[in-house]
Amino acid sequence: MSAPSMPSWLANLDDLLRGKRTARDQIASGLVLPWTVYVPLVFLLGGIYGACAGAFSLVRTMGGPHAADGIKQLLASTVKLPALFLLTLVVTFPSLYVFNALVGARLGFRATLELLLASLVVTLAVAASLGPILVFFTLSTESYAFMVMLNVALLGIAGVVGLVFLLKTLRKIADAAAMLGEVEGASGDAIFRVWVIIYGLVGVQMAWILRPFIGHPLAPFGLIRDRQGSFFAGVLENLQRLVN
Repeated sequence: MSAPSMPSWLANLDDLLRGKRTARDQIASGLVLPWTVYVPLVFLLGGIYGACAGAFSLVRTMGGPHAADGIKQLLASTVKLPALFLLTLVVTFPSLYVFNALVGARLGFRATLELLLASLVVTLAVAASLGPILVFFTLSTESYAFMVMLNVALLGIAGVVGLVFLLKTLRKIADAAAMLGEVEGASGDAIFRVWVIIYGLVGVQMAWILRPFIGHPLAPFGLIRDRQGSFFAGVLENLQRLVN
């Protein structure tokens, strides 16, 4: 009896994580990155990590007068986490498309969008796999500042992995163009590194705009806080709280 086959969405995710979708021979014949599969995966994987982040507020308010706020925070984080990455994609996609055109990469509008979606899926797959760590510390600590910094660290790890995946794939595409004499591979690599920095800055500021994701158990629920300060100032403030 043959083993049951994986669902198509799971098989697509597995192929992406194992590099089968972005192998050099695949790039040479044309990237196949199905956005109709990747968009639902962004919501699914992002929602899993968002629920893990929102669980802190739920656990700390359970049975108390603010229990309803804990439930609201869990639901809000589940929705806001995938929204964070999709909004970052919307803001940074035009620049990636233009940068691709500048280096002569043979990616059209749709292919560029699908590649960026694929990088989001990789990022959120890593984040979802780290979600149980967030839940573990949710159940073993009461420090809000620690949970915020842990959330930043875990999402940072996931973000780096996703950007490395994107950069490597873009490098392969640029190398393929260089082999055809369309562009110098080194210049393309430098341009893509600049774009990665832009993407990272937009991503962290978008996270600041959409905060909170953890939710303070003693504060009333708020879908989005005021926009005072910046992401980096917030990280420094929570680090000071941990030290003190």
